[in-house]
Amino acid sequence: MALIKNGQSAVDLWCTIADRETIPADGPVIISLKRWTEEKPWLKGRRAPLGIFLQADQPPAIIEDDLDRFEVVSLEFPTFRDGRAYSYARLLRERYCYTGEIRAVGDVLRDQLAFMQRCGINSFEIADNVPIDKWIKAIGEISVFYQTATDARQTALDKRRNA
Repeated sequence: MALIKNGQSAVDLWCTIADRETIPADGPVIISLKRWTEEKPWLKGRRAPLGIFLQADQPPAIIEDDLDRFEVVSLEFPTFRDGRAYSYARLLRERYCYTGEIRAVGDVLRDQLAFMQRCGINSFEIADNVPIDKWIKAIGEISVFYQTATDARQTALDKRRNA
């Protein structure tokens, strides 16, 4: 998988660890909510960077009290028709004031990147089969929006009023 972070191609320094895999003592890792719940005392003492993966049915309210422990929150897009992670990203940014990396993983589609970014997602795991520059270009292809979002860009109505 390739990674786009903050609108640019990036090297992924994070390793996603399966529930049955051993967590290395060093290095940034992303773990599941199940793993966090089961091994919280040990993981709280771990000094290396920690991220968490939330499945589509796991709202961020579950980790609200622990958000300061995670440098990355990976949100699952199991299918393009499942938009719960959009709402989760907005909640993380607006309600919980999360400032770390929010990563879209799973069925991430090029034509959804701009909307994902507007909801507060700032990194995307994408398939390797399309040149990454085409994905990055997709983020800026839409210049006018009707809805307000976490990025505080002017809406079409705001632009009309100011014209």
